[in-house]
Amino acid sequence: MKKITILIQLTLCVGLAFAGFSAQAEDVKGSAQAGNAKVWLCTGCHSIPDYRADYPLVYRVPMLGGQNAAYIASALAAYKKGERKHPTMRSIAASLSDQDMADLGEYYAAQTASSPNNPLK
Repeated sequence: MKKITILIQLTLCVGLAFAGFSAQAEDVKGSAQAGNAKVWLCTGCHSIPDYRADYPLVYRVPMLGGQNAAYIASALAAYKKGERKHPTMRSIAASLSDQDMADLGEYYAAQTASSPNNPLK
């Protein structure tokens, strides 16, 4: 009986810990204005039409203006976790917080597909 009680308590604690982590991740709200100060990391590649990066393979670098904010944040998180493999993006994403990713997502979502993707004025 004591083992069952301990198991129930342990299960409850683990469940609450995951619930707290999930709630914290959902509380991050991006700001396009805050992203404006962070976008300098991105413009060197993502503001050049038809740009191709050639290390270690040839990659077509997409323009990000008008992209969905949540998609950008989740793509950056995937690079940070190593789920996406481009080495430069993995390095950049490793330095970003969840807030940075959300801000960059909102910044690009505020742009249009034909925007030059330069910082907001």
